Amino acid sequence: MTDTDKQLIAYLRQNGRATIAQIAADLGLARNTVRKRMAGLEESGEIAGYTVLTSADIAPHPVRGLMMLQIAGRATEKIARSLRQIAQVQAVHSTNGAWDLIAEIGTETLEEFDRILTEIRREPSITKSETSLLLRTQR
Repeated sequence: MTDTDKQLIAYLRQNGRATIAQIAADLGLARNTVRKRMAGLEESGEIAGYTVLTSADIAPHPVRGLMMLQIAGRATEKIARSLRQIAQVQAVHSTNGAWDLIAEIGTETLEEFDRILTEIRREPSITKSETSLLLRTQR
């Protein structure tokens, strides 16, 4: 991937609805160059698709964190299903490290965040957890 390709992808992440003419003008490239680069990135699979983001998708909760969970026995899938039912759990990830699952949590307040952690820790199959608050997301 060239620097131009990287620049184009970064631009599209911020403004995926821009016209080729607008992209070319903003990046200082010829329209034909933008068109060919986008086609090449799509053909190679580097650009897998285009999507719509709603305001809820990009407006993070004021309090966010990652909760790493160690689970006893074979209860990982059961716990993952249970976590997905909690509205404040934004995503559940399986992992191959010391932790069995990682839950992304987003709440409006620290008190709500603490309440969710307590609720999750009550599950008897969870043998250990560690939580890190996300302070700032760098883009």
